[in-house]
This record gives sequence, structure tokens and C-alpha cells, in this order.
Amino acid sequence: MKKNLQLLAYKKMLMIRLVEEEIAKRYKKQLMRCPIHLSVGQEAAAVGFCLNLNNKDKIFSTHRCHAHYLAKGGNLQKMISEIHGKSDGCCGGRGGSMHLFDTKVGMISSVPIVGSSIPIAAGSALSDKIDKKKIISAVIFGDAAVEEGVFHETMNFASLYELPIIFVCENNSYSCYTHLNKRQPNRSLERLAYAHKIKYISTKDHHLESIFEISKLSTDYVKKFSKPCMIEINTYRYLEHCGPNNDDKLKYRDINEIKYWKKRDPIDFLYKRLLKLKVISKEENLKLISDNLSLINKIFEKAENSKLPLKLEASKFVYA
Repeated sequence: MKKNLQLLAYKKMLMIRLVEEEIAKRYKKQLMRCPIHLSVGQEAAAVGFCLNLNNKDKIFSTHRCHAHYLAKGGNLQKMISEIHGKSDGCCGGRGGSMHLFDTKVGMISSVPIVGSSIPIAAGSALSDKIDKKKIISAVIFGDAAVEEGVFHETMNFASLYELPIIFVCENNSYSCYTHLNKRQPNRSLERLAYAHKIKYISTKDHHLESIFEISKLSTDYVKKFSKPCMIEINTYRYLEHCGPNNDDKLKYRDINEIKYWKKRDPIDFLYKRLLKLKVISKEENLKLISDNLSLINKIFEKAENSKLPLKLEASKFVYA
């Protein structure tokens, strides 16, 4: 992976982390009321995958969509305004944190119901195949979504009709508070892909370069053969399932497990690599953080001062 691409990825991952940390701070102060599912710890998964997509390629996300939206190039101001429920948000204030989209960069939708984005992405892929468009549709979901019937139905359909789609499983091991080994038998998720005769690739670790590599392998495969592919990215969220807090007190996660993942934080790991390669200095990094925080604060202030949606627009876009 080239140095300039690593630096670009680092800047994206850092911005996502800073934005979400600011969201958490303001949420604790009750400056926003919208439920939030933060991606702190999972930034490399989003950035590493999206680096191999262009603006025409489409992604479909879940309730934990902030990192995907920003990694794909979504408008930050519209995202923050949407979380505040303001009229200049990407959904006009209607959707909130779990309904982000920016069609200009191929961020098509975020749907909070577990597994529900999967068939939508397949529909997109089928449409593009019929229209002979060279576009990849990628659907990102958590490990819990593979327990939904619609996941298997869609995998079967995608395999049968050879759709240009990538199934991206962000495996953080937990469905809310329940570990994977308490929800599924002891077997690799690759068996689910092979059961539907779909190519499967997984990461060696959760660092950016590994994720970038399997992303490139999957996108190259879909472009070359116009067939579906599934990738599994092993990752980890640091904060609670829904909300801005640390929930270690609930003791559903082993403290050694948490320490293991935080010690191998993908942003810290990449920063140290860039320092070693002399791609960035400590002084440049401090300035980068300072500049980002200044921009983020301005964006939040604008969102807080934006107008709320008009009541008469509440039924707009609602099917009768």
C-alpha cells in the first residue's frame, strides 16, 4: 500500500474518530436527542473498504453508519445537521443518525432494521446488471445480520443471478450484549458463503492495510467476473451498543478482551507506522488534529443554529 494512500486513510480515520468523539461529548450534555450507534474502534473497517470504491459504486449501511458515510465521502455538515434533526440534514431532519445517505458519493442508504439493507443492495446490483452498468453494490452489515433469514435468501439470489455485489460483514463479535459464541455454532462464517457458492475472503488482522487488501481483492473479483463476493472484517467497538458511554460495568465483555483490542488500535497503529516512515511528524499530526477539531466545532455550531423542519413538511416523501 503506497505511502500517500496510507496518509489519506489515516486522515480519514482520524477525522471519523474526532467527529464521533465530539458527538459523544455533546450527546452526554444532552445537546442532541437522536439515538446514536458510534463506530469508535471500527474506523479502519469503513475506510479500508471504501478506498477501493469510486463515487459511482454504491454502499448500503446499517444503524452504525457514521464511519461508512464519512469514509465514502458523505457531506459532514449534512450528517451533523441530520443528527440534530435540522432541515439542512441529509434527510431534512426526518431520519436522524441511523438514516444517513449522500447519493452524490454513492452512499445510497442506511437502514436500522438488522439485515434489511441486504436485499436492497441486491436489488441495486440486479438493476445495474440489467442496465449493463459497471457498478459495484456493497452492503455492510454486522455479524448478527447473518442470523437473519433475509441474509441467506439474498445470498442465494445473488449467487443464482451472478450479481455484482459485495457482502461486507463487520464482525465485532457482539449483537448488542451477546457474544457470537452464544448465538452461533462453532464454525467460520466462510461456510455461510460457501454454502451459497460465493467467494469468501477475510482479514488477517483489523489493521487498515489488511482490510484494504481484501477490499481490493473483492472489488477486482466482482469487476472481473461480475459475481458476488463476501468479505469478513474482524473489528471491535469500544463504546456501548447504542449511546456515547463506556459500558464495561455491565461485564458482558471480558476486560482482557477490551484491553487486547485497544492496545492494537488501528489508528494508533497506522500513525506509528507513518511516523516511522517519516510520512508525518508529531508536529504535523498535532496541527492536523487541531485543524480538524476547529472545523468540527464550526460544523456543530452551524448545525445547532440551523432551522428545524416545518411541520407541514412532515408528510413529505411518505407513501399514502
